[in-house]
Amino acid sequence: MSRRWCVGLLLLAAAVVVVPLGWVLGGGVSARPPPGPTEVAVARKVRSLLIPAVAREARNPLVPEPRHLAEGLAHFADHCASCHANDGSGDTELGRSLYPRAPDMRGPATQGLTDGELFYIIENGVRLTGMPAWGGAGRPEESWKLVHFIRHLPALTPEEKAEMRRLNPRGPGAWRELQEEEEFLQGAEPAGTKGMHGPH
Repeated sequence: MSRRWCVGLLLLAAAVVVVPLGWVLGGGVSARPPPGPTEVAVARKVRSLLIPAVAREARNPLVPEPRHLAEGLAHFADHCASCHANDGSGDTELGRSLYPRAPDMRGPATQGLTDGELFYIIENGVRLTGMPAWGGAGRPEESWKLVHFIRHLPALTPEEKAEMRRLNPRGPGAWRELQEEEEFLQGAEPAGTKGMHGPH
């Protein structure tokens, strides 16, 4: 092989690797700008190619009965909604701050994945994104219930959204407020107002 040919191959390799890398990293390491359409398309294609075929073709062993859907809803509200939002839109403070952004799971980019792909992503996460690996606890049925619930997201009802708000994780202040509200509804004086009326 001639020296000129070797140099040409090196320059081509540099163009294929360095130029796109420079283009992607042109804005530094900031996660503020959203990924461009080309980066999104390439990332999704690479993710799809890297999911093993046997995983992609896996079928959900659980039937989509109401009990499985309800358990998937509760799990999603408690574990997933902080990034993905109760309705799957990804429109949360955390979801909007990730790079890439948390996807709208109601759209074709998520709904077009196979059940096996959804299960694989839930269980194993996705490198270089904010999606963690939730598997390894020896309870794959929980992830399969989530797959059923993700399929249901486009048809989520107002009642289901209200139930999810009730199940969302709360900080200490929110729990205190909820407890005071319960006490008030039961006729007790809320803890925050005790002692404010002076002696009787």
